[in-house]
Amino acid sequence: MTRLLILRPEPGASETAERAVSMGMEPIVAPLFQVRPVAWALPEGSFDALLLTSANAARHGGPLPNLPTYTVGDATAAAAREAGAVKVVTGPSDGLAALALAAGDGCDRVLHLCGRDHVALHWPGVHLERRIVYAAETVPGLPAEAECAIAGGALILLHSPRAARRLAGLVSDKTPIRIAAISRATADAAGGGWAGLSVAAAPRDEALLELAAQLCKAGSSQMTGRDR
Repeated sequence: MTRLLILRPEPGASETAERAVSMGMEPIVAPLFQVRPVAWALPEGSFDALLLTSANAARHGGPLPNLPTYTVGDATAAAAREAGAVKVVTGPSDGLAALALAAGDGCDRVLHLCGRDHVALHWPGVHLERRIVYAAETVPGLPAEAECAIAGGALILLHSPRAARRLAGLVSDKTPIRIAAISRATADAAGGGWAGLSVAAAPRDEALLELAAQLCKAGSSQMTGRDR
């Protein structure tokens, strides 16, 4: 069974692990970050829509304002509904695409609930107000589970540029390590020197796991050929 190292924070890490198990892979969960809520208050004035670029924003921003809610991905959409959102529109890819949908629907004032480390989004004609509702704090170093998984040749999944930069700063030897990144920005943040660095077809957890399954299958085929 192929081993995957999952470094994203909880509860997303366990969600990825559950999907990996259903696809016949063995996940090792060792988050590099711990998520905590941040106190925040609604800004003054009215808004046309709410923008959520992560499931953690929905979890820590609730109860959500009664506004049309534009999200990135199905997981964020589900978390938004759990937090009280009624009208939820799921964007096709990233935060900018979700913001574009809101703009296309005539939303001029948008409230963006996000983490402390976020991408500053902009769209012509849209006033975007940001509120930080959570922070992902780094753990001191690689968890023991992560070190064992890396030593055992596990494929590492990277879900964000921040995680990529953190991993690159923690490992002393990149040359034996294979990485699957959720986006080109994440891959670029990891830098060079890895044994393998591949990018998912779409910035989705499902697409990242599909890539991981392909890489693991290819690795197994190569190993089988060497054994012969």
